[in-house]
Amino acid sequence: MGEKVVAGHFDLSGRQRYRGKLRQCLTGLERLLAEKRFDRPKNLLGLEIELNLVGPDGMPKMMNAQVLERIASRDFQTELAMFNLEVNIAPHRLAGRVFDRLAEELRTSLAYAHRKANEVDAGIMMIGILPTLDRDDLVSSNLSDVDRYALLNNQIVAARGEDFTLDIDGVERLSCTSRSIAPEAACTSVQLHLQVTPARFADVWNAAQAIAAAQVAIGANSPFLFGRELWRESRPPLFTQSTDTRPPELQAQGVRPRTWFGERWIDSAYDLFEENLRYYPALLPICDDEDPLSVLDNGGVPKLAELVLHNGTVYRWNRPVYGIADGVPHLRVENRVLPAGPTVTDVIANAAFYYGVVRSLAEESRPVWTRLPFETAAANFDAACRYGIDARLQWPRGGRFGGTAEVDAVHLVRDELLPLAEAGLDAWGVEPADRDLYLGVIEERCRRRANGASWQAATFHRALEMGLSRDAALAATTRRYSELMHLGEPVHTWPVGLPEPVRLG
Repeated sequence: MGEKVVAGHFDLSGRQRYRGKLRQCLTGLERLLAEKRFDRPKNLLGLEIELNLVGPDGMPKMMNAQVLERIASRDFQTELAMFNLEVNIAPHRLAGRVFDRLAEELRTSLAYAHRKANEVDAGIMMIGILPTLDRDDLVSSNLSDVDRYALLNNQIVAARGEDFTLDIDGVERLSCTSRSIAPEAACTSVQLHLQVTPARFADVWNAAQAIAAAQVAIGANSPFLFGRELWRESRPPLFTQSTDTRPPELQAQGVRPRTWFGERWIDSAYDLFEENLRYYPALLPICDDEDPLSVLDNGGVPKLAELVLHNGTVYRWNRPVYGIADGVPHLRVENRVLPAGPTVTDVIANAAFYYGVVRSLAEESRPVWTRLPFETAAANFDAACRYGIDARLQWPRGGRFGGTAEVDAVHLVRDELLPLAEAGLDAWGVEPADRDLYLGVIEERCRRRANGASWQAATFHRALEMGLSRDAALAATTRRYSELMHLGEPVHTWPVGLPEPVRLG
């Protein structure tokens, strides 16, 4: 969805033409795979982080256009709402001191953006959901002034045909409606990209699906929305409901939501692109002039523009990506499960854990997905979102008896997945100093049972105990979070509570 699109009216013949172009693109992808036209292994990773703009009071600031004008860097771009930005870090080879280099680049970029935002009395904040957001902040008039967002909103609203229902039952319950997709903008995440060859794609994607729950459990950072304490990672249920084109009747028929975990392990990247065409009507039926099959016949590399655009409107938590670099096509797995923040160190630690575990699991002789039912992996994901660091997950038993057993997420990560992550990073060629530093952050989170969500919730309740109102407690928690985020020490070291008495409100 990062590509520019132009708002317009879609007639019936246009939709039929788009469907035909999608089929041509899928055939083109199939031919590219059969002809082995994809890039050779390069071990490249990429990183994107969605950010919030906040004022000194901790409240959202609807001014991304002004801030971006001051930042004036192609690394930063708009996101869905006016209080959102996104920063993109250029691809890096997964080897050596890559994580230290990523951390330094990210700190430099965010510090620069924060200084520029300060010029208009705003600041940069990395957090899964900004606790101070109000329902009045998440309305269509606060969507970024970009054609693609207005068009996407109009198409999803038209497909649904009625208000969106947000109903999340967690520590507390939130039940409300929205007339637009704007609540989706509350969800700010980290996207981890890994370029893979077609032969490795299915194994990497399956491995990423299997560990999504563990990633969320240790990385949860989104416990609040609209003044309610919900799930420890409330982004997935919020994102699912705020993009749901299905009225209740279609939900009852089993029609799949546009945001979903999936329903099966795969054998090829083709499986996912084909499912997208089979299950999902086009939201943005915009046709490119390219004839992908003619381009292939002439020895060229097709853009597959319609396939890429359609793929961007199906929100898988691990998404396939087709791209072209230097005239050569490639495939990437885009991991989308993690919230933004809390600090650069935490983000890079989450990345190191992911890339290490995925490498090891994808190369196991007896893959985990042959021993873990897909439905169990999906249930694990929901449990991790709901309970965060305190989640209990089902995982394959060791030994010859098979089956799964329930285990604390922190024990699973510390005892089984961290050693796999260490071996995986060694296999990538990551320096031991990088490996030990960032995996050590994950180990400490497990030891202390502490992450961004647990810190936010504990600090909020301390603020309530001090006599603050709910709104004042959320604002004070947000301001303290921002202060500690910019100091940069990882979240497991953050002291719970507010540093000094705060004026009652």
